[in-house]
Amino acid sequence: MKFDQSIRVAVVTGGHSFNVVEFHDLFGRLSGIQAYIQHMDDFATSSLRVRNNYDVILFYTMLLDGPTDDGLEWYQGKPKSVLENLGQTDQGIFILHHSILAYRNWPIWGEIVGFDDLTHDVAMNQEIFVQVTSPRHPITSGLSDWQMADETYNMKTPLPDSEILLTTDHPKSMKVLAWVRRYQKSRVFCFQSGHDSQAWQNQNFVTVLQRGIQWCAKKI
Repeated sequence: MKFDQSIRVAVVTGGHSFNVVEFHDLFGRLSGIQAYIQHMDDFATSSLRVRNNYDVILFYTMLLDGPTDDGLEWYQGKPKSVLENLGQTDQGIFILHHSILAYRNWPIWGEIVGFDDLTHDVAMNQEIFVQVTSPRHPITSGLSDWQMADETYNMKTPLPDSEILLTTDHPKSMKVLAWVRRYQKSRVFCFQSGHDSQAWQNQNFVTVLQRGIQWCAKKI
């Protein structure tokens, strides 16, 4: 049972370090959103009832090996089964930054994020000019192009069944920065940006983060 009108978001981490305090502060700034930041190991041990109580699952994980249910004897989590359950309801899926690159040899993740090849190059501390490609979409409506510093990935373009929202012409970045798609019954929003506080302090980034969660939850 949900006791308030806040959007409940499981923020799933693991496989990549980040500034914990600043990351918590980032989600604390989002109005009307209640974020529950947790490692994938903890998310996978939650009951189905608890997992289904979230409106959105936001992934900020970079666990590279394909998920497995064959863990240590004392560990009761079933990460592979939990992830295979994604899309069975209309629960939203938000793929943030390095989570695009997770589970790179697991075809189901490729279907979720919209890639059949996750080969990439990385460039740190890049000044990128972000272009609003889809100004009528609820996530990007009313936004103007902006500039910010962030880590970039240079890789292929998402599959053609994706709707492109944000792009850049930066030579060390993939062309597409943000896109939406469907995975079974779920709305999916993928946002390449968001490596650290250089991006997290940018108001346009925060706006896209908040609206992306709202869109995944079917609130906008």
